[in-house]
Amino acid sequence: MSRAVVGRLAPSPTGAQHVGNARTYLLAWLSARSQGGRVVLRIEDVDSPRVKPGAGIAVCDDLRWLGLDWEDDPIVQTQRLYIYETALKTLQSRELVYPCTCTRTDVERAASAPHAEHEGPIYPGTCAGRCVADAAALGDQPYCWRFRVPERSPQWIDGFCGLTAIDLRTLGGDFVVWKAPRSGMEATPAYQLAVVVDDAAQGVTEVIRGDDLIPSTPRQLLLYEALNLCPPRFSHVPLVVGPDGRRLAKRHGDSRLSALRAAGLTADSLLGLLAWSCGWIEEIWPASARELLPLFRLDAVPKTPFVLTPELIRTIR
Repeated sequence: MSRAVVGRLAPSPTGAQHVGNARTYLLAWLSARSQGGRVVLRIEDVDSPRVKPGAGIAVCDDLRWLGLDWEDDPIVQTQRLYIYETALKTLQSRELVYPCTCTRTDVERAASAPHAEHEGPIYPGTCAGRCVADAAALGDQPYCWRFRVPERSPQWIDGFCGLTAIDLRTLGGDFVVWKAPRSGMEATPAYQLAVVVDDAAQGVTEVIRGDDLIPSTPRQLLLYEALNLCPPRFSHVPLVVGPDGRRLAKRHGDSRLSALRAAGLTADSLLGLLAWSCGWIEEIWPASARELLPLFRLDAVPKTPFVLTPELIRTIR
């Protein structure tokens, strides 16, 4: 028996949401709703140093402005730390993680080859010979917990990209699931662990997100297996970029949803632009999220990033 469809919106309150975020949220919402499914909301705020005060409330305002609704109350990751601790203990009981005292600088110095821009250098395995019990002997020395990457990384059928395989041994290696304490802050769960625990707890069956997160998927699949949880179906879509081909930033002009709203742009106008960018309409015209439901087709979305120019924004104002 197939599971009822549950999609999710999982913004991180580390800054203002922009047009690129809106496009991905729209795809995730339309996919679930077009299948008669549910949508849940999660505020991913475990990356505490980068979280902006009030950003969680602001992102909910942005989603409501776009006309994207959800079931149940949002869950907030920083209110669920005890749940992640339970998952960590499960990994520890199976010796799937080990305490690592290496700093980022240590890892970078040990790297012998260039690495992907957003992935960092390959962890050289300096602390991989440790077992869980060795943490007791480290005393006050800060350490994180790393997951042992097996020789074979999992591959998956991506709902947008098709069969996808990444060798984690050549892309980061053993990865952090629990961060070391820093600058007076307590140790916290890493994104990879928290998102797996949360998606399983919320019953998420499909995840649509930007293709910059493709390297996260095999890591998360390993954690699903290690925790005996059922993974969702992953679909990774191209990002929205500026005219220079780089992800949206201030240098490309103000693409923040709050700024566009303050300038008088309507949500329907923006959604019409996004629908056009996804190949669902031939000309840009205003449309609500619900009006786009019968037009939704994930396979119609272009395989290349959508280039957002100031001229395009001006055409819909």
